[in-house]
Amino acid sequence: MKELLRKVKDYTYLIEEGVVGQKVPVVFYLSDELLKHLEEDAVRQALNASTLKGVVGAIYVMPDVHVGYGFPVGGVMATDPKEGVISPGAIGYDINCGVRLIATNLEARQILPKIKDLMRRILQEIPSGVGSTSKIKLSRSQLREVLKEGARWAISYGFGPEEDLKSIEDGGRMEGADPEEVSNLAYERGSRELGTVGSGNHFVELQTVEEIFDEEEANKLSLFLGQVLIMVHSGSRGLGHQVCTDYLRLARKVMPKYKVEVPDPQLSSLPFNSKEGQSYFKAMLSCANYAFANRQILGFRTAQVIKEFLGISWEELGYRLIYDHAHNIGKLENHKRFGKVLVHRKGATRSFPNQPVIIPGDMGRYSYLLLGQRESLNKSFGSACHGAGRLLSRRKAKELVKERGLERVIEGITVVARGKGTVAEEIPQAYKDVSEVVGVVEELGIAKVVARLKPIGTLKG
Repeated sequence: MKELLRKVKDYTYLIEEGVVGQKVPVVFYLSDELLKHLEEDAVRQALNASTLKGVVGAIYVMPDVHVGYGFPVGGVMATDPKEGVISPGAIGYDINCGVRLIATNLEARQILPKIKDLMRRILQEIPSGVGSTSKIKLSRSQLREVLKEGARWAISYGFGPEEDLKSIEDGGRMEGADPEEVSNLAYERGSRELGTVGSGNHFVELQTVEEIFDEEEANKLSLFLGQVLIMVHSGSRGLGHQVCTDYLRLARKVMPKYKVEVPDPQLSSLPFNSKEGQSYFKAMLSCANYAFANRQILGFRTAQVIKEFLGISWEELGYRLIYDHAHNIGKLENHKRFGKVLVHRKGATRSFPNQPVIIPGDMGRYSYLLLGQRESLNKSFGSACHGAGRLLSRRKAKELVKERGLERVIEGITVVARGKGTVAEEIPQAYKDVSEVVGVVEELGIAKVVARLKPIGTLKG
């Protein structure tokens, strides 16, 4: 499959429309180094998506690409909402998995001597790991409110100031959510997980501003060298997973009725304007709102734990939200060349002009804060990558740890978790170098780098 790619300019590889029967071109954004790590199956998955009904423009694949369920992680696809489909697999299981970045007035030198004790305190107070449950127990009617109101619900219950809503994508609440389209099993799973990190690559991390590349933009965001930031990476947890599972099953059942054909069952799709397609869309929006509420709670509670641990006031802490945005989402957007389209972003995030873009790396290297650029609207339906991208599978990461020993692999890194299994899966060596990934995004003009952030303490899910 990789032999089909043709380099058309720096960082841009193309498979033209019709080469293997696809309806639109497929564009991969990669450096020469990242091309070496491109998986054959990721190319196949992108090509499969380019054959779906109503797909428009091109399939764009971000530099952090790796194989996903049906559609590559790092993939962006737009479909015509009148004639095209919506694909749960091209949005992902963890609906609105996303990232939140919070600034403080603290300096790294103030907390580094206490970092191990502080991270242990955060581990005690923030539910994380496989099967973790929340102290917040929701009735069905309360969960319905969360699914409708998103981050606003969390703020109304004291988890952060209303000012935060101005710095969340869509104000922390996606319009059109309908909790009635969410199954009873999804309700059951969601009722006990609000305010939890989850497992896998989810985390709560304390970081410091290590380098500033754009002084003017950094000043606007009140960033300074040595500053402590809080980054949260989590999503809709079991609720979103169940909704994706439910609607993939439904799609496979009803596709013959609508004469929808897909090259891979994992890409099972529904006509967007069908009853079933609209049901999934409304359920997906409900999950997105849950995820916004989840990160609102996690971010504010982490700040609260730090404040109490240090024995300082909120004024001294200086809590303020920089931004919160979604990955794994489907959104109706107006794009100049095509009008209204349904943009599927899987392991990709919105990068609209002048919007903060947060790209996490791994717990041993860096993360980046960027600013979206106008060129992204032409090159990726206003999208950027969402992270470094996996280099090793979870199995291979564990094998490396077994071979070298966990202590040696994460030497010098302050990391806490409920168990060693997740840490072994998420070692720095399991990920591509985020600096290489971010360099491609910046060279393409999709987003420009404002600051580089270095982890100083990580809670892994």
